[in-house]
Amino acid sequence: MSLRCTQTLSLAALLMLGASVSISTPAAAAASNPFAQPSPLPFQAPDFSKIKNSDYLPAFEEGMKRQRAEIVSIANDPAPPTFDNTLVAMEKSGRMLDRVLETFFGVDQADSDATLNRVQADVAPQLAAQEDAIYLNSKLFARVKAIYSQRARLKLDPESRQLLRVYYRQFVHDGANLSPADKQKLKKLNEREATLETEFQQKLVAATKAGAYVTSNVADLAGLSKTQIDAAAAAAKAHGLKGKWLIPLQNTTQQPVMAELTNRAVRKKIFENSWMRAERGDANDTRKVIAELAKLRAVKAKLLGYPSYADYELYDQMAKTPQNVQRFLGQLIGPAAARAASEAQEIQAMIKKDGQTFKLEPWDWEYYSEQVRKAKYNIDSRELRPYFELNRVLKDGVFYAAHELYGVTFKERHDLPVYQKDVRVFEVFDNNGKPLGLIYFDYFKRDNKEGGAWMSNFVQQSKLLGTKAVVYNVANFTKPAPGQPALLSFDDVTTMFHEFGHALNSLFADQEYETLSGTNTARDWVEFPSQFNEHWALYPKVLEHYAVNYKTGKPIPETLVEKLRHSQSWNQGYDLGELLAASELDMAWHTLPASAPLQNVDAFETKALAESHTNFPDVPPRYRSTYFLHIWANGYAAGYYAYQWTAMLDDDAYSWMLHHGGMTRANGQRYRDLILAKGHSEGYNAMFRSFYGRAPDIKPMLKDLGVTSDRARKRSKAKH
Repeated sequence: MSLRCTQTLSLAALLMLGASVSISTPAAAAASNPFAQPSPLPFQAPDFSKIKNSDYLPAFEEGMKRQRAEIVSIANDPAPPTFDNTLVAMEKSGRMLDRVLETFFGVDQADSDATLNRVQADVAPQLAAQEDAIYLNSKLFARVKAIYSQRARLKLDPESRQLLRVYYRQFVHDGANLSPADKQKLKKLNEREATLETEFQQKLVAATKAGAYVTSNVADLAGLSKTQIDAAAAAAKAHGLKGKWLIPLQNTTQQPVMAELTNRAVRKKIFENSWMRAERGDANDTRKVIAELAKLRAVKAKLLGYPSYADYELYDQMAKTPQNVQRFLGQLIGPAAARAASEAQEIQAMIKKDGQTFKLEPWDWEYYSEQVRKAKYNIDSRELRPYFELNRVLKDGVFYAAHELYGVTFKERHDLPVYQKDVRVFEVFDNNGKPLGLIYFDYFKRDNKEGGAWMSNFVQQSKLLGTKAVVYNVANFTKPAPGQPALLSFDDVTTMFHEFGHALNSLFADQEYETLSGTNTARDWVEFPSQFNEHWALYPKVLEHYAVNYKTGKPIPETLVEKLRHSQSWNQGYDLGELLAASELDMAWHTLPASAPLQNVDAFETKALAESHTNFPDVPPRYRSTYFLHIWANGYAAGYYAYQWTAMLDDDAYSWMLHHGGMTRANGQRYRDLILAKGHSEGYNAMFRSFYGRAPDIKPMLKDLGVTSDRARKRSKAKH
């Protein structure tokens, strides 16, 4: 999932003031641009029937021009600074630029092309310069600082006080107190960082596309279902590869088909394609970009007064410091290693039972792990797929759970234009029948789509701006061949619930200010609502409602349900291990000091995994450095640990639910009111305490993930 930091984007979408952008859009062209005015569609949803790729760059230019005038007016206002003429004015500024930002990045991540890539490369450093022009503007900061110094006397409501606090801290954090010379240095660093992030992202999309496995012999796909083989044929045909079969890569190290392919040589080839995708010494190799980006971030952190980039990033997170993150992760590494080692022994025994003598390798794990699962729990993942048809899971699972907990309902809108033909749109109605907003679903893989799954907004909720949420969920499920159903794995099902948890966080937002609205929260809080929502995928009342055989219409047998539940405890050492390895890689890169030289990426990765004791045998990191999109381009730098941190929060919250009656409207309303609807209008610890009655506790999570656990949810596989 790539949750963009929309708070940062809306502020970055301000002015440039001296940055090198050419503002030359003719007045007539600017007025006719589809982003010039709010969309006339319901909820100001983007009108994709009128938006052309050629509209984006002029819209960025005109949006910057308009915002420039607005910010100059705020900074130079001769009236004494007040909350309204400074903070509220800033919240209202940049509307056109926000419209194009939200739409462009939504489409570019999900349905990009060469034109959009060029636009992204052009505007990324310009947007970074704009953010600097706000936070490094001495006149503007003087106004914010003056208001902040009077905060005790201003009699602001709690949300307004929070907005003032967030703005002030952000100004200081982003260099407002630097000398003029250091501000110039920071501007150059930020522009270069934005350029490198864009370069990494575009190289990775191309590398992932090039890494697809292609064969002209269908026998190589032995073990896959007819539906999967037909989908591979359709994928090859779409690439102009007549008479071949194509299996595209997803963004993670392991690939879903590895659990079913019987040919070991094919499994190895697919694994190697994934493992080496971005380090082949070609135009898509990301290692040079990574080395420079890590060095640049460390230098930037030092300039801003922080020991490392991780210290810089964690200043407003729940964890606060890299040391707290490492202590937290350290409590999980031992149990994960022990569990993974035990699993490896069982898998090696299964290899021997299969009449093989080879040593377990990473490309064998998924396949033989599935064989162990079958033997231990008498369950085959292919046996489950007929019960997980995508449309049924969405409407009778994801939507049903939301209705039972929160009373919301959904109506598909066929009258609203979309950016790609597979995208579906639903209007969401509150429990009183009033509209809450819109949600778009874009579920199938495409070569021009970033890997993984994510949620974000086309429109943010704000009472001040009079807007409701327009959100989207994106995934990379295999598209079925024409005329066939989209059958999912249970991991895919969990992903749907996960991303929809993010969507609810945004749809239920009830903030005055966009900056504090919905998912504009810390990384180690924002995954709490999404992971909490995963629990309902296996909740009996929900599962029995959506798990229906697409052919027979019969519900999933209780015996199969029990097998599924019990089988969830298998492989959790591997699942946690690959996630912890990725988290430690992230922290190692972002705790480098500014004095460190440019790193040899491969050597650094090997050393980092060894020193953190996450070089688990046969358990590779979920993402290698070279294709770790989260930390190099998607805003999770020094933040990938957040998935496990928020697992602690969601295990606690779900435990509270179960102890208070489970899935009830009363419990749902409590969670909505105290967590989902709050955004960043309060402190995170305060919000959790108000819901649970105490601070978060790691013990339920350790029990859930420990060596004696009888239940494990595959969080790592549900994530982008």
